[in-house]
Amino acid sequence: MKMNRPYLFRGMGFLVVGVATAVLAGRAFIAMHEPEPIYPGPGVTRTSWLGNYVASIAEGPGDAPVYVLDGQEPGGTLVLLGGTHPQEVAGHVAAILVIENVVVKKGRLIVIPQSNRSGFSYTEPLEGFPHHFEIETPHGMRWLRFGMRLTNPIHQWPDPDMQVHNPSGEHMVGWEARNLNRNYPGRADGRFTERVGYAVTQLIEKENTTLVLDMHEAYPEYPIINMIIAHQRAFEIGTIAALTLQSRGIPMDIMASPENLRGLSHREFGDHTSAFALLSETASAAMGRFRGRTDPSLVIDGIDRNYEVAQGLGRLFVPFTSTGHPLRNRVARNMATIEEILAAYNETNPGKEIVLENLPAYDAVMEKGIGAFLNAAPLE
Repeated sequence: MKMNRPYLFRGMGFLVVGVATAVLAGRAFIAMHEPEPIYPGPGVTRTSWLGNYVASIAEGPGDAPVYVLDGQEPGGTLVLLGGTHPQEVAGHVAAILVIENVVVKKGRLIVIPQSNRSGFSYTEPLEGFPHHFEIETPHGMRWLRFGMRLTNPIHQWPDPDMQVHNPSGEHMVGWEARNLNRNYPGRADGRFTERVGYAVTQLIEKENTTLVLDMHEAYPEYPIINMIIAHQRAFEIGTIAALTLQSRGIPMDIMASPENLRGLSHREFGDHTSAFALLSETASAAMGRFRGRTDPSLVIDGIDRNYEVAQGLGRLFVPFTSTGHPLRNRVARNMATIEEILAAYNETNPGKEIVLENLPAYDAVMEKGIGAFLNAAPLE
């Protein structure tokens, strides 16, 4: 049977386009699973894994690296969480700066920069989010991951019609089943995200943690922003820290953790462990519904004309001018928040102090930028 030549050429063209599309999609998929470079500084004494605390997530997509910085003298233990919501990049970047710079003089520091590692492995279709962004450093460009708020659906599917929090029984919308910050304290035999939450809770408990800070971001139209949220046992610490930040010209409010909102880190860590539990929020234009084009420059520079208009209409909960909310400002705010929360904790907990050296200072990050505090790859 003789094939019509135009149809043959057309079919071959479709085949070539299909193969090219598959190759490009495959490369993007593989890239989203490439390990993000983190270069531990001299203060890191060992690296562990979240899966060591719950065997069911070990060596899987929920397992995440844990960086331990032991002090020269005994004291309390601070657990610092970044990447609970991988879309909220300032907390993730702040955690990396701590890993690559801080030396602990007294006590111990445990950092999980990618608490929901699964969420770093995808971006939502049709939302136009970048897969990564780059920071200029003295050693060249350094790429960092941009992810999504929820666990990757390929790791937990389908979403239930209604999420029922364990153990409180609070009912939530179904997709919250993939929100790590609605699944604490978690369950050892629960769904994927519950098991990750259980592993973080177990780490906090088994490591005799005295203080935990979970670093987040929120969109400018969200009322809980530039704020510290504190469990009632940590409210004095949070209040002292917020007042000190305000006196330094760094606006930061304080809010008590609502007792009837379950699954959140500040509520469940405070209820289910002996640690003082707090959460911080900064402002990111790359997350909100008013945002314009969502590209790496929006993530880094935080400048968006749409939000300037929204500011003029009185729709925002933080000021938004032509200078925006750059990533360096948000990371600097996290550095200052860590500093002041530790100062307040040390003041109220003599004998269990946590003393850090080389924590990048607010003014230094604002002046020099984030890249000045990112390490180069070690020589082979």
